[in-house]
Amino acid sequence: MKDKQPRPGATKAQKKPKQAAGEKSGATENLTGVVAENVKRMRSDLDLSLDKLANLSGVSKAMLSQIEQSRSAPSINVLWKIARALDVPFAALISRRTDAQLQVIRKADSKILSSQKGNFISKALFPLDVPRRVEFYELNFKAGCVEKAIAHPPGTAENIAIAEGELEIEVNGQKILLKEGDSIYFVADAAHVYRNTGARECRAYLVMTYAEKRV
Repeated sequence: MKDKQPRPGATKAQKKPKQAAGEKSGATENLTGVVAENVKRMRSDLDLSLDKLANLSGVSKAMLSQIEQSRSAPSINVLWKIARALDVPFAALISRRTDAQLQVIRKADSKILSSQKGNFISKALFPLDVPRRVEFYELNFKAGCVEKAIAHPPGTAENIAIAEGELEIEVNGQKILLKEGDSIYFVADAAHVYRNTGARECRAYLVMTYAEKRV
């Protein structure tokens, strides 16, 4: 899923009482609260101060503090920066942990993140509460949308299939136009760009694969 990035979204965080970038009405969980809890716990586990995490992630100390206090819903771009600094998968920041062995994800309960203007929307289509190397997303790009993604951790790969519309993807200076039914696989540990160059919304599916951690 940036230097403007789940990487999937570049934008400033939205503040309450406006609807948060990571929340949709009808969702059973407050995603802002889940993110706050996870960031605070993971930072504490790594014995990182807010200043240290700010330096590692490039996210300001003030923004991190607001996130940990559930006062601000971070954009996809900000979440990617924090995940990379903490060396955890993107999904680890937006999930509640559970021991359930079988889970059904209802539409109303899907975790949805968007850019501030809503031109780019990412919906998680997988359980978010267990460690995993593979993540599955539905992506929606409005006509004219340009989404710049920061480099993901080394070894991260993206496999994208276009379900509706068309999407141009730029990787390492190379631009590839994908149309309905096309797919692409690329190593995403360098900055990349998604552009909807068509006249209608593009819907795509993304499989994100992380490199195995070395023991």
